[in-house]
Amino acid sequence: MFPVERPRRLRRTPALRRLVAETSIAPGDLVAPLFVAEGRDEPRPLDALPGHVQHTVASLRAEVDHLHRVGVGGVILFGVPARKDERGTGAYDPDGIVQVALRALRDDVGDEMVVMADLCLDEYLVHGHCGVLAADGSVDNDATLPLYGATAVAQAAAGAAVVAPSGMMDGQVGAIRRALDDAGFDQTVVMAYSAKYASALYGPFREAVDVAIADGGDRRGYQQDWRNRREALREVRADVAEGADIVMVKPALTYLDVLADVRQAVDVPVAAYQVSGEYAMVMAAGANGWIDTDAVALEQLTAIKRAGADFVLTYFAGRVAERLQG
Repeated sequence: MFPVERPRRLRRTPALRRLVAETSIAPGDLVAPLFVAEGRDEPRPLDALPGHVQHTVASLRAEVDHLHRVGVGGVILFGVPARKDERGTGAYDPDGIVQVALRALRDDVGDEMVVMADLCLDEYLVHGHCGVLAADGSVDNDATLPLYGATAVAQAAAGAAVVAPSGMMDGQVGAIRRALDDAGFDQTVVMAYSAKYASALYGPFREAVDVAIADGGDRRGYQQDWRNRREALREVRADVAEGADIVMVKPALTYLDVLADVRQAVDVPVAAYQVSGEYAMVMAAGANGWIDTDAVALEQLTAIKRAGADFVLTYFAGRVAERLQG
């Protein structure tokens, strides 16, 4: 006669549950995406991302100071330039908005937080694609790579500890790694958006960075098809072979199967991005009283980490960190 299994014994008290928890999340596991706008006198609230704004440099510094004090592990910056052009020059201009902000944050927090910069051209190009266009209107992969390299060098020179190429151009990691090394920034980390899907969940983000793709276009020709799983491993392995220090899955919650696959496939750190649409849905349901916003946010972030993420980029970073410090 075998004894009856009693797994509920280990759930009896909060202390027991904490002691045997298989996965835990801490403020240091979170990275906060932040938007900084050129030529703005006051922060502009973002309707589709409640609790978030397009920052001025001054308000950005204050926000990062707060995030630092509540223990958030890092921030990643996205720029909103005053002007766009056909070459995305604001992305790699030493006086571009992200570089100005990076220098300010380097002075404020140094290496006490991990300061990252998203590396793409879409915010800076008039047509909203992630790369420059060829004569036929398609995104020119190879002509874009030198501009990514120049952007990486500008960001590293301004103080970014991590540059994060998100454009999904073939060969982008290798081009960026070479540009950084040639410019003497061999210690700058490359975090590749390796498995970035052409998701319908990016809508609120597009408002945040003032990006609309011209002529009703989309990015399905270079971002991953959301129907594919195995393809993600090809992208991830290619990025690691080219020198990526960290790889990322984006979106996060809708792609936990991909995230688990990536964790099993590589030994480098794995990040996941809980994207704007994933955040906005929770916030909207919470605002209507349908769910407990904070409880759901913590549950989802824990699920992302349980699936294999070493850390999570999330718009909940400050809010959840405050609760965890509680």
